[in-house]
Amino acid sequence: MSFLQTPAWGKTKAGWTSQSLGWFDGDQLVGAGLILLRKVPRIEKYLAYLPEGPDLAWQSPAEVERALQALVQFANERGVFQIKMGPHTWVKRWHADTLKEVIANESAKFIGEVNPDEVNDSGTKLIDQLKALGWKQRKAEASGFGDYQPRYVFQISLAGKSEEQIFEGFNQQWRRNIRKAEKELVSIRQGTITDLDIFHTCYVETAVRDHFTPRSLNYFQTMWSAMREEALERIALFIASHPDHNGAIAATTMTRVGNHAWYSYGASTTAARDLRPSNAVQWEMIKTALHAGANIYDMRGISDTLDPTNSLFGLIQFKLGTGGYAQEYVGEWDYVLSPFWARAFDLYMSRRR
Repeated sequence: MSFLQTPAWGKTKAGWTSQSLGWFDGDQLVGAGLILLRKVPRIEKYLAYLPEGPDLAWQSPAEVERALQALVQFANERGVFQIKMGPHTWVKRWHADTLKEVIANESAKFIGEVNPDEVNDSGTKLIDQLKALGWKQRKAEASGFGDYQPRYVFQISLAGKSEEQIFEGFNQQWRRNIRKAEKELVSIRQGTITDLDIFHTCYVETAVRDHFTPRSLNYFQTMWSAMREEALERIALFIASHPDHNGAIAATTMTRVGNHAWYSYGASTTAARDLRPSNAVQWEMIKTALHAGANIYDMRGISDTLDPTNSLFGLIQFKLGTGGYAQEYVGEWDYVLSPFWARAFDLYMSRRR
């Protein structure tokens, strides 16, 4: 189950109300999910969103059909005009070495053009079933990102591996950068809620440099409190520092549900970039996830570009150095119950941007 499907996540989303859902076969719980509801101003109509969920038996077509029928009925009774969901089910995987070879040979511009190393038949069948049931998928943006949540992610398998084996799986540049950070006396520590202001200062600098709108400090404080109240391991803060620099030179958050750990937010300063704190803090998170029993370390979203001239290429280039794999999910799907209100809501949101 994704951390985006935990009750705690619903408490962090300003402008949405949340509710935990359960699917039952008699008295037996067979599925669960967090549904977020976004209200249309001045009228009881809602957009319903299940980020990276719900958690259902997606490999069973009969179960999927019954579960989605129940979801549509539930939504219809509550004034929902459109359901958006993103089953946490993968379709294709590409190993790092495969993509590196493609990049070196310039034989493809996009990940989707490359033959995958692994295919999940359940995922491909689910896509066909969703289409048959009337669910629709928006076309991916030119960047290759999905709808609300990324369709392509990068992950590292930790199952059955030691620290040494994971480290040796990094490319030479990653190993060199981690060793440099250690030599230059970069230190990594786990923070508490009182350290979020240090994280946020670094994060805002990153937002200005990388041209995105930063979330507020209050957002992160709310997220921290809600997730730690649910489970102490749900979120952790990592701060990289150096004797010659004030505050954090890099800072990240990691979330964990069961044996799956996610790198969720990250930041770094421009002044200390040569000290390679970003590699060092990632390595510390990976080791922490490994010793906490995680089987997967998830570096989250990537663009699908393999073109070195694309501004987003650096994102996948950085993550490829870990030796993991790129993974495509089935993506996010929409079921429209009221086309009129769906169009009206899209227009309303486009004017707010």
